[in-house]
Amino acid sequence: MGEESKQSMIQMAYASSLGFAMVIATVGGLLFGAYLDRKLGTGHKLALLFLLIGIFAGFRNAYVVIKKLFRDENPIIKRLKYEPHRKRPHPKKA
Repeated sequence: MGEESKQSMIQMAYASSLGFAMVIATVGGLLFGAYLDRKLGTGHKLALLFLLIGIFAGFRNAYVVIKKLFRDENPIIKRLKYEPHRKRPHPKKA
């Protein structure tokens, strides 16, 4: 198996586990919040709070994994200020 094929397999493994990780974070947050609600008698407030935290954690995890997978080793443009042809023209004086 070549290096390119091995890298593709690793990326596919990360991508397939991404949805699973998002569901686990969301459901885990909901279950933990519901457990705390039962113990503390706070209605559904903590379940909603931890559900939102779980959703945020799932999307953050997805962002980190995608950023890691598609990291460009040699970026074409590092910063806009290093592109002299893209600078704004000076405003015309009236």
